[in-house]
Amino acid sequence: MPKLDKFDIAILNCLQEDARATNVEIAERVNLSPSPCLRRIRNLEKSGLLRGYRADIDRKEAGLGLTVFVELKVGHHSKENSELQQAALLAIPEVVACHLISGTADFLAEVVVADLAAYEKVLSEKLLVLPGVVDLRSHFAIRTIKTNGALKLPVPE
Repeated sequence: MPKLDKFDIAILNCLQEDARATNVEIAERVNLSPSPCLRRIRNLEKSGLLRGYRADIDRKEAGLGLTVFVELKVGHHSKENSELQQAALLAIPEVVACHLISGTADFLAEVVVADLAAYEKVLSEKLLVLPGVVDLRSHFAIRTIKTNGALKLPVPE
């Protein structure tokens, strides 16, 4: 990870607020001239810390009104089984986020679909047939309170 200074943190915070801000706008907000600001942004991209820019799409407006958090427990823990499970989860387009977790489950997947009928299809055709799954529990989101929040970046001393 690159060593970040107060300008890098300020640039990242600006981009988290508005990824469509121009370099000139960002430079003004962080008190840099445009050339050094752009150089810093390119360095953040090249280092892999700044991974990309995305559109924030309203799920309901896009016809994807159901979010389900799915706990998956796998049997026979091994590196190979874990890698197979991860590859299988990555191949399911309805899985928008997935985490390897500790506790009673091994994976926590966030599944986004149109409605309950669409989730039933994903469940029966994609999730229940995953390799090595011995238990699966679905948790339905009633309402989203916060999503894609900005990261609180540590300020260098």
